[in-house]
Amino acid sequence: MKKIVMLAFIFLFVQAINAQGDIRFGFQLSPAVSWLDTDHSKINSSGPNIGLKLGLNGEYYFRDNYAISSGIGFHFNAGGTLLHQYGGFYWTKTDLLGGLDTMSMSNNVKLKYSIQYVEIPIGLKMRTKEFGFFRYFLDPAITLGFKTQARGVITDSGITGEEDEKYDIRKEVNGINATWGLTGGAEYNLGENSTLIFGAGFQIGFTDLTDDNGTVFDPDKGNRDEDSKGLFRSIVLKMGVMF
Repeated sequence: MKKIVMLAFIFLFVQAINAQGDIRFGFQLSPAVSWLDTDHSKINSSGPNIGLKLGLNGEYYFRDNYAISSGIGFHFNAGGTLLHQYGGFYWTKTDLLGGLDTMSMSNNVKLKYSIQYVEIPIGLKMRTKEFGFFRYFLDPAITLGFKTQARGVITDSGITGEEDEKYDIRKEVNGINATWGLTGGAEYNLGENSTLIFGAGFQIGFTDLTDDNGTVFDPDKGNRDEDSKGLFRSIVLKMGVMF
């Protein structure tokens, strides 16, 4: 009953705001592929994550075809896998099993990050005039992602143990992930001020996603702190409805 009342309230709120004519709201359900990159030549991307974006979108039109775009939503299973060419001690803030917390991991160990974010984007949406039932748009935006959950898996560690165990690695991931990106696509007019949104976009992180606290066994430089910068990358297939 509470959920029904809440949904009814949200619907009435959106309809009331839409009556002003300058603000539109909608929803998105967008598949996403993300991966991680780094600033270190010995740590490489080794596999993407398939995720999903789910949330509420809003647009404030200050001109006929120009709007401030924003919203709030979840990005599920963001992240990817990093291959460390040099062994060492990694994820030292996490309680690891099977000797992974006391023994050095081997060369070419893989660390998989699966992260959930609450995302708040802000952008400038620019769209064309209507051609038949279609409008086309570009939406450059900056997005802040706030970590709510982080899971990790270690493979090819060289240690017999619980390698396929899913660990809580929230302490290994920074709390905020900032990205910039660009989305392009089309709006299809469904009538009665409703439009179907579809398009594609990308996000590129410019802050360090990882909170490093490990030790690398570098054959050239000896033992050193693991201080690489983990960078987020994502491609999104945007699908949604605006009212």
